[in-house]
Amino acid sequence: MHPLPRGAAAALLGLSLTLLGTGVAQAAPPATAPSPAAETARVRLELPPPTGAYAVGRDTLHLVDTDRPDPWVPEAGARELMVSLYYPARPGGGRTAPYMTEGEARAFIEDRELTDAVSARTLSGTRTNSRPGAAPVRGKFPLVVLSPGFTVNRSTLTLLAEELASQGYVVAAVDHAYETVGTAFPGGRLLDCVACEKIQPGGYGVVPKGRAKDVSFLLDRLLSDRHPAWRHARMIDHARIGMAGHSIGGASAATTMAGDRRVRAGANMDGSFMEPIPAEGLGGRPFMMLGTGDDDRSWVRDWPLLDGWKRWINVTGSGHFTFTDTPVLADQLGLLPPGEPLSGKRSQEITRAYVTAFFDLHLKGAERPLLDGPSAEHPEVVFHEER
Repeated sequence: MHPLPRGAAAALLGLSLTLLGTGVAQAAPPATAPSPAAETARVRLELPPPTGAYAVGRDTLHLVDTDRPDPWVPEAGARELMVSLYYPARPGGGRTAPYMTEGEARAFIEDRELTDAVSARTLSGTRTNSRPGAAPVRGKFPLVVLSPGFTVNRSTLTLLAEELASQGYVVAAVDHAYETVGTAFPGGRLLDCVACEKIQPGGYGVVPKGRAKDVSFLLDRLLSDRHPAWRHARMIDHARIGMAGHSIGGASAATTMAGDRRVRAGANMDGSFMEPIPAEGLGGRPFMMLGTGDDDRSWVRDWPLLDGWKRWINVTGSGHFTFTDTPVLADQLGLLPPGEPLSGKRSQEITRAYVTAFFDLHLKGAERPLLDGPSAEHPEVVFHEER
């Protein structure tokens, strides 16, 4: 598990292979961008479809918290968020949403000097499995908030978001302003990672604290009785809310739960707890830690403080980005790290299975024996012995 300083976290596609898991930025060799024709002939990236019964719709929200200045750029004024809402939708036609904007893709690729491996056009043009503006199905559904790793875009959690939506969840994937190497905001703005330059060594605890405030504001806006921020907010069951995240986004799930009792369940995917879990615990609410099995003193430290249902699950052969879209995309480019034998396909199967099972159990009340112990279906998964 890693706090993800700039560069190591920004290896969006896992293409800087020697860096995944190091937590240290290194310069990649200079590269020349491929021509559009060569790029088209060489690679076309695809995202596997979700496995649930529902089609998936997607909306995008721009939220502004006028009561809070941005912690990284106070002169910018109010704190801003970009949010992708995924939801169970009626079947239909129409073009699916792009993976990210071309500007976002270019920022990621240039940050890692990886233009010889994939072009911004190819990455941004990769189609997801969700349709913008699709008509929602009727009914109320649990809400799961997703927070990405430090410096990486919310798009890196697309496959998990689509899976949860297809299984009957509303999902809000959040980009926190100035905490990624590139996120598109209204007005043609592409906000970069100012936090990467301002954060002090050993000072990563400010990130989950700020993200907890972001998520509480997001919930206020989505759950408002009079003027909710989202046109389909009636779909959300206010009593069934969870949060998960990758890396520091996963650590932020615990910090959010500590300060906001509306979040009933949380999952941390390979994130060090930069802000310790309170000594009084999380009020008996369930929490799952899904990681690589690497030594992380914060997990050992905070495990006894989790005072409700809890699981500590390690995945053999995984790397820090296993729980994101990274392995699926890197696998198609033939660039999975040799030290991580887990394929892109297996990475997603395991991540989807265990995160979905966790929320099914704790937000839907469904029995999920998968979480009780080792499974022949997933031999890579190892349960921490102490519960």
